[in-house]
Amino acid sequence: MMIAGQTGGDSDTVEVEWQFDALDLRPARRWLTSLAARSVLFESLGPVGVVARPAVVQDDRYLDTEDWRIARAGYVLRLRNAKVKQEVTLKALSGSATPAPEPKRRREVSEPFSASTGAWSPEAGPVGGRVTALVGQRPLLQVLEVQTRRRPFVLRVGEEDVAEIALDETAVSIDDQNPMHLLRVEVEVQAPWVQALAPLVEDLRRSAGLAPAALSKFEAGVLARGYVIPSGVELGSTEIHSDDTVGAVADAVIRRLLGALLAHEAGTRLGEDPEDLHDMRVATRRLRAAIGVFSGVLPAQFDSLAPELAWLGKVLGSVRDLDVQMERLEASTGWHGPWAASAAESSPVEDLRGVFAREREEARAGLLEALESPRYERLTTALVALAQQGAGHRTTAGQQRATAVVPDLVERRHRAARKAARRARRSGAPEDFHRLRIRCKRLRYALEFVADLYGEPAVTFIRRLARLQDLLGGLQDCQVSMDRLHSLALGAEPPLSLPSVFFMGALAEEARAMAEHLLTDARTRVKVLKGAEWRDLARVLERLRPTPGAGEQANGPGTSGLQLGRPAAIGAVGLGPDRPSFAPDPPRPLGDPSPPRA
Repeated sequence: MMIAGQTGGDSDTVEVEWQFDALDLRPARRWLTSLAARSVLFESLGPVGVVARPAVVQDDRYLDTEDWRIARAGYVLRLRNAKVKQEVTLKALSGSATPAPEPKRRREVSEPFSASTGAWSPEAGPVGGRVTALVGQRPLLQVLEVQTRRRPFVLRVGEEDVAEIALDETAVSIDDQNPMHLLRVEVEVQAPWVQALAPLVEDLRRSAGLAPAALSKFEAGVLARGYVIPSGVELGSTEIHSDDTVGAVADAVIRRLLGALLAHEAGTRLGEDPEDLHDMRVATRRLRAAIGVFSGVLPAQFDSLAPELAWLGKVLGSVRDLDVQMERLEASTGWHGPWAASAAESSPVEDLRGVFAREREEARAGLLEALESPRYERLTTALVALAQQGAGHRTTAGQQRATAVVPDLVERRHRAARKAARRARRSGAPEDFHRLRIRCKRLRYALEFVADLYGEPAVTFIRRLARLQDLLGGLQDCQVSMDRLHSLALGAEPPLSLPSVFFMGALAEEARAMAEHLLTDARTRVKVLKGAEWRDLARVLERLRPTPGAGEQANGPGTSGLQLGRPAAIGAVGLGPDRPSFAPDPPRPLGDPSPPRA
C-alpha cells in the first residue's frame, strides 16, 4: 500500500490485508461512496473519509525456477508493471487455504526495476540478493501472468491515511481463449489500525456480500493452470513400531533426519532466521551420527556419505559459530555498559560487531557456494535415493528385531559416557568435559533414534541428558569464545584499536567466569548418567529384549547385531556423475507437456 508519507524505492514490510471474493464490485463501490455519510456507525474512529484514486492497470508476471525453488521456500516472486510503478517483490505465501475473517499478514520485500527492458535479473538488491541465495544459478521462468484493473480508495481517519481499499478485476492467463476472471476487494491496513478498523471491514463484507478469499491471486492461478508445487521430496515411511526390525528403524531414522535437512535448506539459503541454519546443521550432524549407529545394517554406500556430511556440517558450523558469538556479544553486560556510550568515533563494541559481521558475511558466501556445488547435489541425491529404496531393511543384519539389538548398543555408549564423566570429575579440565559432551551426545542421539520403541522412560532420560548436554555445550561455547577473542586480539586485519582489545579482554574474562561456574555445575549434573531415570530405562531395555526362540537371531552378551560385517551395496546409487535424478515435478500444468514460458 502506498499512502501519504511513504516513498518509493526498496522496502521490507509486513503487509496486513483482508482479501475478499466478490460476485459483483458495484455493492462495494456504493458502500465506499456512502461511507462519509455513514461514519456515525464508526464513531469510535472519529471522522472517516474516503478519497478515490485514479484506476490503474497492473501487469504482473510471476517467476520461479523449474523445480519451484521460490514457492517451496514459501514465497512468490512478482514483477509488477504499472503506469505509476515498476517493482519486483518477493512476497510470502499465505500458508493456509482456509478462508478466515482475520487479515493475512505476509512479509514482502520490494525494489524498483526498469520496465524499459521488459526484464529483471537478480542483482545485489534486497530482492535480488535473496532470490540469488534461494535459486543460485538456476534460470527463472515465467510461471504465471496476471492482469488487474484496480480502482483504489484511500481510507482516512482524521488527517491520517490508514488503509487502502482496492476493487480489483483480475484476469489470469490460462490459455489464449479462456482466461480466468476474479473479482476481489482487498483492504490493506496500517498495522496499528487493524483492531480499530475491524468493525468497519466487517460492515463492508456484510454490506457488499463478500466472502473471505481462501487463495491469493497467485495461488488461484496456479490451481487453475494445474500446476503442482511439490511440498518436498517423498522419502518413504518414517514410522517406527515396537516390533520393527533394526533395518526398518534405521530406514525410518535416516528418512526423518534427511527430511529435516532438506526442509531447512531454503531457510538456510535465505538467511532470515538463524534457527533454520541451526536446525539444518543439527539434522546434518544427527544424520551422520545415525549412519554410525546403524553402520552394521546400512549398505556400503553410506561409507562415502559420512565424510561428505562432515564437510557439510563444517560449512554450516562456520556460520553458526559466528551467530553464537554475535548473540553472546549482544547479551554481554559490556554491551550495556560504558562501552556502548563511548564518545569515540567508533566504539569498541561496534568494532567487534563489525569484525564478526565481516567474518559471517564471508562464511555465508562460502556456505551458499557449497549449497550450489556439485558436491552438495551429489550428496543429497545419493541420500534421497538410498532413503527411497529403503536401505537398511534389505540387509541380512537388518532383519534382526530392533529390541534385541538396541540394549547392547545403548549400553556401550552409556559405559563410554560414564567413563568420560569419571575422568572429567577427577580432573576438572575443560578438555575432559568437552570429551564428555561428545560421549553424551552420542548416547543421546542413539536413544533419540529408538525412543519410539521404549516410550516414556526413554523420553524422560533423554530430557535429563539433554540438560547436561546443554550445560556442557555452554561450557564449550565459552571456550570457543575465549579462543576466538584471543585470536582476533593478536591477528585481526586491520589491527584493532587498544580500547577494542581491552574490551575484548573484558568479554573473555566474562566468558572465563561463566565457564568456571558451568564447570562447577557440571560436576554435579553428571550424576544423571547413573540416576533413577537411567535405571528405569535400563530395566525397560532388558524387559523388552526378546527371548531367543526358534528361527530368531539373537545377540550374545556384550555383542550387537550392529557390529556385523558391512552389508553388500544396494542398487546403483553412488556419488558419481551417472547418479539418478530425483528432482521435483517442474512447473507445468497437468496434461500439458509444454514448459513454462521463459
